[in-house]
Formats: sequence, structure tokens, C-alpha cells
Amino acid sequence: MRNYYVYILASKRNGTLYTGVTNDLERRIYEHKNKLVPGFTSRYEVNKLVYFETCLEIQGAIIREKQIKGWTRKRKLALIEAANPEWKDLATEWS
Repeated sequence: MRNYYVYILASKRNGTLYTGVTNDLERRIYEHKNKLVPGFTSRYEVNKLVYFETCLEIQGAIIREKQIKGWTRKRKLALIEAANPEWKDLATEWS
């Protein structure tokens, strides 16, 4: 069985948030941190993993990602702070 992940990244500089979905969280965060995929996150240095949740099906993960993307910034911040009040980079232990 494969897991899917909905995740939120933040920039260290100005607090920009990015919400994404993947089936390999470690690989995807590595790509963000090393700017391997051109686009929003590499341009704005959004690479600090501050929140993630696991889904069992890709459809559920995509629905959840779209739901979170539709939220206000205030609601996203509340979600992050409930799970990660210190805004630690949850990927610092990964190689």
C-alpha cells in the first residue's frame, strides 16, 4: 500500500506558504530544498516543511490539497500552529 502526503512549506524569509501533494515526501522535500524543480518554491525559497498529513488514496490527497489551498492564510496558519507551534523544519533530520 502506498501513502500520499499533503504538505505545507514556508519560506524562512517572508513567510510565504506553499501547499503540495506527493507520494514520496522525503524525495519531494529534497527537490524543493535543492531547487531541482524550477517554479514558485525555488524562485521564492519556500523550502521549510512545516506541516504534512498522510492520505491512503491519491484522490483524497488531491481533494485535501485543494481544500487547504482554498483556505485563508489565517486558517492555514492555525493548522500549522496546531501541529507545529514552534514552526520547526520537520525535514531537518532527513538526509
